[in-house]
Amino acid sequence: MLENYFPVLIFVLISIVFGAAPVISGLVLAPHRPNSEKLSRYECGFEAFDGARTKFDVRYYLISILFILFDLEVAFLVPWATIFNEIVQTDSVKWFGFVEMLVFIAILVVGYVYAWARGALDWE
Repeated sequence: MLENYFPVLIFVLISIVFGAAPVISGLVLAPHRPNSEKLSRYECGFEAFDGARTKFDVRYYLISILFILFDLEVAFLVPWATIFNEIVQTDSVKWFGFVEMLVFIAILVVGYVYAWARGALDWE
């Protein structure tokens, strides 16, 4: 019975090796020479090693959330685009698949226009 799980064990061990090898090789082989450039501020505008209770600008969170929302749009558009020919060739879902994606894109455009009109994309 346990011999059926042996390929799974081999797969798990190989995946651990492939996951850990780049991390370990980076730690061993990479030079560690911190300087003022590497320790400077990140794009969030705070010092890299500052206190944990520092106030954070809300606009940074807003831009990052908008980026994630519009980035997830691609996660829905790419699978739909890869099977678009199959959707169009099937008579029962030909218009449904197309209109469904148009509604999805329309909702995203309305959200984008709303965020733009409210000034969420202006950093000042």
